[in-house]
Amino acid sequence: MASKAHNTPGTSWWRGGVIYQIYPRSFADSNGDGIGDLPGIIERLPYIAGLGVDAIWISPFFRSPMKDFGYDISDYRDVDPMFGTLADFDRLIARAHELGVKVVIDQVLSHTSDQHAWFKESRKSRSNPKADWYVWAHPKADGTPPTNWLSVFGGSAWQWDATRRQYYLHNFLTSQPDLNFHCEEVQQQILADIRFWLDRGVDGFRFDACNFHFHDRQLRDNPPATKRDNKTVQDTNPYGMQSHKYDKTQFENIAFLEKIRVLLDEYGAASVGEVGDDNSLATMAAYTASGNKLHMAYSFNLLTAENTATYIRSQVEELEAAMDGGWPCWSIGNHDVARVLTRWGGPGATPDYNKVALAMLLSLRGSACWYQGDELGLPEADIPFEKLQDPYGITFWPEFKGRDGCRTPMPWARDLPHAGFSGGRDVEPWLPVPPEHAARAVDVNEADPASPLHFTRRFLAWRKTQPALLEGSIVFLDAPEPVLALIRTPATGAPVLALFNLGGQAVTLELPDAPASQALDGHGFAAAQVGQRQGARFTLPPYGAYFGLASTATAARRP
Repeated sequence: MASKAHNTPGTSWWRGGVIYQIYPRSFADSNGDGIGDLPGIIERLPYIAGLGVDAIWISPFFRSPMKDFGYDISDYRDVDPMFGTLADFDRLIARAHELGVKVVIDQVLSHTSDQHAWFKESRKSRSNPKADWYVWAHPKADGTPPTNWLSVFGGSAWQWDATRRQYYLHNFLTSQPDLNFHCEEVQQQILADIRFWLDRGVDGFRFDACNFHFHDRQLRDNPPATKRDNKTVQDTNPYGMQSHKYDKTQFENIAFLEKIRVLLDEYGAASVGEVGDDNSLATMAAYTASGNKLHMAYSFNLLTAENTATYIRSQVEELEAAMDGGWPCWSIGNHDVARVLTRWGGPGATPDYNKVALAMLLSLRGSACWYQGDELGLPEADIPFEKLQDPYGITFWPEFKGRDGCRTPMPWARDLPHAGFSGGRDVEPWLPVPPEHAARAVDVNEADPASPLHFTRRFLAWRKTQPALLEGSIVFLDAPEPVLALIRTPATGAPVLALFNLGGQAVTLELPDAPASQALDGHGFAAAQVGQRQGARFTLPPYGAYFGLASTATAARRP
């Protein structure tokens, strides 16, 4: 087991860092059972290290009935046998550290599985030692649930339990009861479970649904939404019709996040929180303020279908205005949303779209999460209903097809069974490998010097040489769609002017407010894609980008 001495308090690798998300069920299957596992990840760690990322984030691998594929935890301190053993995890930590890669693991704190020993005891009676560890409430006089709160996955957020003759709260599946964080014993137990993984040498945590920890003690009904929330949920889901004033994002959560930070600082570990809220940007700012809560936070604000340069700029500027010393973490793809090539690029987009999307993401102020397979230019997979696994998608089919389309197995080799994800020829993977993914497998990308994979490696290596892109301030310039224009200014040294053509047609534009700049190279865009500057005129090819070292004199006069 690794010791806590591995991490040094005060380290800040995460500032400007790139975190590669691994969905373990779908990354690499080492034993041929059709499901990815920890030994499979270990075998592929050199590939990840070769990308140039700073860390991996591994989605849940803990013991679980897998009703929500690991986000329903039945034991916070053990590895599900499906994924391996604790010894495998220790080997993973050691190997990642040998390769210079930090390890961030998911922590699902707001709720457990209904198969967790804590919940089994809690539901026995109203007087057992863990009776208050979950959110229980009496029905209304007419037998209906205590409040009008809704589950993200559909229906009431309350489930009747015949043994206790009370309702319990579940913000997600009925099999995912919510812990009661108003109970001090729960908080102390959760902190102890976090420490368990810190003692094994993890470098940080991604905290799932981190604004769901507390609920309103008075159990007040949520009011109707004044503006529909389509960022966190699909517009087919009535969850977005409520203003979630009382079922999450309660003020008591701030103090609990401060307790987590004290513990993390003891080990020099980092944190990134997932925020899904009616006003996610304000919550991100609050949860990262003053350097005593989360290190970073991300939301669904760039995980939407909306992809215009104007929209991206508005989200970044709104967060920047709200930030009080905090640090953002931006993401444009993960295990909960359609692949970025399909969701943002659209039907006609080529894998080159992923190049400019990556460059744009890594040029925003903050850190970034990058989802497995997006470096290959994978599109969203079309999974037929009979092969669907996601309970969220099954509930809302066919208007919403769920999250399986982005969770299909990683394609490693075009001509191997299951594209090299699994060696089990006679065992089908838990989700199918689409032919169009096999056609863009790792070995196919490796054979093409102009592939998104090679671009990812080049750009990440180049970015590490640009202090302005790692920690510089950010300001945007007015530019016509689909161009996003920005300036990153480091504490010392020259600013960097960056332009991104997010469209599939060449663009020529005038930018009178752009500072004089000298084109940079080495970032991976071919010379024809860098853009030509004559005065304030730029030409950007389809999905092209321009990076220029700005004159400090003219940059100082920017608006």
